[in-house]
Amino acid sequence: MNPAVPPVRGAAGAGEGGRRDGERFALASRRVVTPDGAAPGAVIVDGERIAAVVAPQDVPAGVPVEDLGDWVIFPGLIDAHVHINEPGRTEWEGFATATQAAAAGGVTTLVDMPLNSSPVTTTLAALQAKQAAATGQLSVDVGFYAGLVPGRFDQLEPLLDAGVCGVKAFLCDSGLEEFPAATEQELRAALPLLAERGVPLLAHAEIVPHGAATEPIRTAADWLAARPVQFERAAVALLDRLQQEFAVPVHVVHLAASELLPVFEAAKRQGRTLTVETCPHYLFFAAEEMADADPRFKCAPPIRTAADRDRLWEGVLGGVIDTIGSDHSPCPPAMKHLETADWQRAWGGVMGLELTLPVVWTAGEPRGLTLTRLAELVAQRPAELTGLAHRKGRLAPGCDADLCIWDPAAQWTVDAAQLHHRHRLSPYDGHALRGRVLRTYVRGNVALGGGQFSESPTGQTLTRSP
Repeated sequence: MNPAVPPVRGAAGAGEGGRRDGERFALASRRVVTPDGAAPGAVIVDGERIAAVVAPQDVPAGVPVEDLGDWVIFPGLIDAHVHINEPGRTEWEGFATATQAAAAGGVTTLVDMPLNSSPVTTTLAALQAKQAAATGQLSVDVGFYAGLVPGRFDQLEPLLDAGVCGVKAFLCDSGLEEFPAATEQELRAALPLLAERGVPLLAHAEIVPHGAATEPIRTAADWLAARPVQFERAAVALLDRLQQEFAVPVHVVHLAASELLPVFEAAKRQGRTLTVETCPHYLFFAAEEMADADPRFKCAPPIRTAADRDRLWEGVLGGVIDTIGSDHSPCPPAMKHLETADWQRAWGGVMGLELTLPVVWTAGEPRGLTLTRLAELVAQRPAELTGLAHRKGRLAPGCDADLCIWDPAAQWTVDAAQLHHRHRLSPYDGHALRGRVLRTYVRGNVALGGGQFSESPTGQTLTRSP
């Protein structure tokens, strides 16, 4: 963390061990980002909620105010695509390390994917085991998805009753034997129930045809050739058709193939709930720049061309892309096979949970990305997707006091050894970024301040609002 950031009243290490329950205070800045735009203002926090967002001069007498100057007061980020892996594969990640990394990146809410924990979250018992494992470990709030796999349809309704934030399906091999691909048959069985409940299907949108070529994968270029655009095209076509047939919310995660953006643009024009996410790594890297890339960059779909990156940015700035999620998919270093650069056997997944904000800002601000649009992508729209918008994703009265305080002008270089997820691997290592998180509040509690984490994690598990 930035050593120049002063200790925070109520922060761990500042002598008080966290904000006192019920404390009322205000933070003022020349840039407070609300759904109405970025403007001078003050956020008044009362207990765990935002009491008001007012002009700085309108803070009531008796409420202590801290003036943050040019630092941005931003809604806490919601990362709706994270693999935490606990219980069962906690050596890959875990609630304690994942949520500390989130707090370091201004992320105040995570939604945990149903894999790669063991057991996977395809039964009510597995969900309850996750919730129990999270108890007492959370630096930020955490919700959960259910998984849709063959043979477990009977568990879907109990999982929905338990308040999962969505249902995730893979349309191709997930890499885990216990989480096989869902076929069109499973999707057709589940979608009427999801439509009735208004709960989204989230889909890994690649369909790998039977007998697809399996040439040796030795380089990033080989990996790109092994996962061509037509895999994404086939999956998105199926999901588009099913969404229209069942009038169900469908969210395509980690889109890499920019040629598919017109599908989502058409759905928006028609008022349909076919939405789409992309990831920071698709907006920052490009295949042409990866001749010497090692398996830290391996992910599925693969990082595509610079032209794809440019068109994805057009989708981000033009409102076609709905959310940005990290798809933080960690594993032990040995599984990345970095010493041998073995792309064939390396686990696929980018580790970048705490870097979403500076990575997207660094790449996006020169292209015209505004603070207001950024807040929509990483806070407001993920809250709407996951059924948390009644309390998360906005700086507005009545919402949780989830705040990210950051300096958009700060310049720094990523040192993977200083990151906070369990295994300090990252394709962003050594890259120069702009924008640094200085302080993170979760429901009014200081989760990160003065370069230190709270000594008493106060994160909670979340359920979707009906």
